[in-house]
Amino acid sequence: MHIREFQQLIDKMYSDKDRARGSAKTFLWFAEEVGELASAIAKSDDRANLTEEFADVLAWLVTLANVENIDLEEAITKFTKGCPGCGEITCRCDAKLT
Repeated sequence: MHIREFQQLIDKMYSDKDRARGSAKTFLWFAEEVGELASAIAKSDDRANLTEEFADVLAWLVTLANVENIDLEEAITKFTKGCPGCGEITCRCDAKLT
């Protein structure tokens, strides 16, 4: 499945609720899911839960993009020519080493 297809699927499933909730509240749900992913990573012995939390974070990011009318597949094209910082396919930037 392509990113755009997943985004359209999430939009079809939840768009009325998501747009009624608005960006700020949707972002809070997204942040909660990121926290749950952090907990799952810390435990790391439950691969099924870790997989589920990654999926939840992606779904809520897509939801937030839908509420903001952002096409994520288009948005990520900035990475297709290499790192936005250094321009290399294998990033050579020192800024994000830690």
